[in-house]
Amino acid sequence: MHKTILAIALSLFAASALAADPSCTDRANEKKLAGAARTSFLKKCETDAKSACELQAKERKLSGAAQTSFVRKCTRDSVGAPPPADGKGAGAPKG
Repeated sequence: MHKTILAIALSLFAASALAADPSCTDRANEKKLAGAARTSFLKKCETDAKSACELQAKERKLSGAAQTSFVRKCTRDSVGAPPPADGKGAGAPKG
């Protein structure tokens, strides 16, 4: 129980710390990247973010499910949400 609470607290802390930096998606938009250049940039950025998140997890001495959860959320927060493929938002009406 304590490990779960600790993992959640650390995840929230990491998310707030990363919120100050622009996400990979934001940086790709700022650079006006498209096509293969955008894909390549986002892939490298995600790899770099995952490495940094794994290092943070190791520094915090996380292991098992707590480490996996932390790295996954940290990486997702660093990369940012990709834009919708069809140009419509998630809540856009269909039809």
